[in-house]
Amino acid sequence: MTTVNEFINRFEQFAPLSLREDGDPTGFQIGDKHAEIKKMMTTLDVRPETVQEAIDNDVNFIFAHHPVMFRPAKNLDLSNPQNKMYAEILKHDITVYAAHTNLDNANGGMNDWLADAIGLNNVSGMILHDTNINGEAHYLGRVGELSEAMTFKQLAENCKDIFRLQGLRMVTDNPNKLVKRVALLGGSGGKFYPAAIKANADVYFTGDLYYHTSQDMLAEGLMAIDPGHHVESICKLKLKELFVSWKQENNWKFEVIASKLSTDPFTFA
Repeated sequence: MTTVNEFINRFEQFAPLSLREDGDPTGFQIGDKHAEIKKMMTTLDVRPETVQEAIDNDVNFIFAHHPVMFRPAKNLDLSNPQNKMYAEILKHDITVYAAHTNLDNANGGMNDWLADAIGLNNVSGMILHDTNINGEAHYLGRVGELSEAMTFKQLAENCKDIFRLQGLRMVTDNPNKLVKRVALLGGSGGKFYPAAIKANADVYFTGDLYYHTSQDMLAEGLMAIDPGHHVESICKLKLKELFVSWKQENNWKFEVIASKLSTDPFTFA
């Protein structure tokens, strides 16, 4: 038998809580740490539809990237969909853990997965988080180079295909300009664009860019691709692959599945 707590201990060797950013509610979220893991599901978000997916698949441990409890509940009124979701989680004896910015900053974690998906080479860190956790330096974001220069528009089209997006936003005043050096940060990374400039990036790949931030980037000569926040759903299969390898190493018996649902709230006309 493998308990949730045993699994958490193993995961936090890979992505220690000390890697999380200040104020991030990463970590254990809901349930019983001492429960036996019978079936695990990886997901980007914990939403009512993913909780129902877990219930339908007899999952008793949800491992998410985004914390389910970003803000504390003010009451337990079940007419509130968020509160009702908490009740369903507890009613069905489901435990929830979230690895957010510690997974972003982990070596071999979220931002390395994104850099690999885009095809970046000579990848290095963008913003130093620490110099010695697990004997290694860790960074927020990544910077790397495309195998060959291409136009900004071609890179944007490639990203659209790679992540199977309906659309993305381009911040550019010259879509035909050749680019090669790319900085990236999964999630909402607009405020960190000065680090992309400092790293001599031609393009900054990050989500949820604000209007005025985008204007400021262009004024400073930096172009950007905003693919949205949901590209981080790459974690569903990547986490599953990682956990299956740990299963084999430790002779764990529980099953691991990846959520098949999209939790992206946006569509395009």
